[in-house]
Amino acid sequence: MSENTISSRQNSYKSHSISTTEGRARRHEVTLELRKAKKEDQLFKRRNINEDDVTSPLKEVNGQSPKQMTVDEIVMAMNSNDADRQFQGVQGARKMLSRERNPPIDLMIGHGIVPICVRFLQKFENPLLQFESAWALTNIASGSSEQTRTVIEANSVPHFIALLQSNTLTVAEQAVWALGNIAGDGAVARDIVFSHNAVDGILNLFKDEIPISLLRNIIWLMSNLCRNKNPSPPFDQIKRMLPVLSQLLMNSDTQVLADACWALSYVTDDDNNKIQAVIDTGAVPRLIALLDCNEPSIIVPALRTVGNIVTGTDTQTDSVIAAGGLQRLAQLLQSAKQNIVKEAAWSISNITAGNTKQIQEVINTDIFHYIRTVLEKGDFKSQKEAAWAVTNTTTSGTPEQIVDLIEKYQVLKPFCDLLDAKDSRTVKVVLTGLANLFTLAEKLGGTDNLCLMVEEMGGLDKLESLQNHENEEIYKKAFAIIDTYFAEGNDAENELAPKEVNGALEFSAGATANAPEGGFSF
Repeated sequence: MSENTISSRQNSYKSHSISTTEGRARRHEVTLELRKAKKEDQLFKRRNINEDDVTSPLKEVNGQSPKQMTVDEIVMAMNSNDADRQFQGVQGARKMLSRERNPPIDLMIGHGIVPICVRFLQKFENPLLQFESAWALTNIASGSSEQTRTVIEANSVPHFIALLQSNTLTVAEQAVWALGNIAGDGAVARDIVFSHNAVDGILNLFKDEIPISLLRNIIWLMSNLCRNKNPSPPFDQIKRMLPVLSQLLMNSDTQVLADACWALSYVTDDDNNKIQAVIDTGAVPRLIALLDCNEPSIIVPALRTVGNIVTGTDTQTDSVIAAGGLQRLAQLLQSAKQNIVKEAAWSISNITAGNTKQIQEVINTDIFHYIRTVLEKGDFKSQKEAAWAVTNTTTSGTPEQIVDLIEKYQVLKPFCDLLDAKDSRTVKVVLTGLANLFTLAEKLGGTDNLCLMVEEMGGLDKLESLQNHENEEIYKKAFAIIDTYFAEGNDAENELAPKEVNGALEFSAGATANAPEGGFSF
C-alpha cells in the first residue's frame, strides 16, 4: 500500500499505534454501505391515514359521514368567521389529505390552507380545531422536502411545540407526529425544531404516564432529532435526551425499542465522546441483551449501535466485550438474515482491530469458526466483512493468534478464494492479510510451508491472475508476494528452510525463539 493510500485512510481507522507499514485495517468505510437500505429500516416521515390509529374525539355521530366537500368549499369554510364552518372546512381538508393514495397536497398548499391551519393551531379554546389542523399539517409535512418546507415557513414549529403541553392528549400526540415529520426531513429542518426548545417540550411529556400510541410517536420524533449529519445535531441537546432513550430500552413494546435503538445508533455513529455519553447512561448491557431477541426490527438497530461503539477506544470496546457482546455476535453470525450476518461480521472486524487481549477474547469465543463459515457460504457483503476480521487479526494479533487462524480455524482457503472477488477493495484486504501472513511466516521460518499451502489451495494461480488486474495497487501487491515468496531459484533460502519433522516444521535456534508454542506447521 502506498504512503498516500495509508495516509488517506488513517482517519478511518481506530486510533491505535501500530508497527506495520500497512496501517490499521480498521475503518468506517462500510458505514455508508450499511446505511443505504435505511429507508427500509425506519420511516422518517409518516402520514396519518387511519382514524382508528388515533383515539380521535372527532368521530361522526351515528357513523354517518357528511357529504365530501370540494376544495373551494373547504377553503371558503376555513376562511369563515363561524367556528363550526371553520371546523367543517379543516376537517374536510384533513380527510382529503388522509387519502391512502395520491393526496392532493400541492392543491391544498396552492389554495393557501397551510397558514390558515397554523393560525388554528393557536386556538387553545378549541382543541378539536387544533387537532384537525395539526393532522392536516402533519400529512402535508409527510410529503416532499418542498412540501415540508411550506409547513415550516408558515412558522408552524413553535406552535406545534406549544401544543406539546396541551391538556388534550390527542392534540399533543398529533403535534409530536407533525414535529417528527419536520425533523425527519433533514438536518436543516431538524435544527429548526431544536431551535424552538423542542427538547424541553419532549422531556416534559414524560412527567405523567404516557399512552403507548403517544410514547411510540415521541420516541420516533426523538430518533429523527438524533439523525442526520452535515451538520450533526447539537449534542448539548441530544445529551439531555440520552437518559430517557437508555431507559426506554427497558420498554416491552417492539416499536418503542426499535426507535430507541435507532436513536442511539445515530448518536454513536460519530466521535468517541458521543459514544462515551451513550455508554455512561448504562445502555450497553441492555443493547447486548436485545441482540438475543427474536425481532429483526430491534436486532438491526441494536446491532448497529453495538457496532458503532466498538469503533471507539479500546476501553469502549471492552464495555461491549464485558457485557457478553462476543457471545451474542457469534450467534448473529449464524442468522438466516444476511444483513444481520453482515453487520455482526463488521462488528467483529472492528474488535479484531483492537489490542491483542481483545483478539484473544474473540478467539476464546470461537467466533472464527463462524467467520470461516461466512467466508465459505455467506453472501458477498458478509464475506467482505469477514475478510476484514481476518486481515485485522493478521495486522494486530500475536504470532500465536495468527497461527490459530490458519491451523485451528482453517480460514486460509476461503480467505484466498476471495482473491477472485470483483470488488477491488475486498481483493486489497485479502492481499494485505496474505502479505501479513507471509511476513510472519518469514520471521518464523515457515515460508515454504505457507507457500505450499497457498499453492495447493489455488491461491498462487489467483495471485498470478491478479498481476493482470486493472487496479495498479492490486497487481503491485500480487506481484510483490509472488516475487518475494514464490520466485524460483532461491537456493540459498531453500537451504535455510526448516525441515518437516512429524508433520511440523523444525526451526533454527533463531527462528524458534520467536515461534509460537507448538510450532508453525499450519
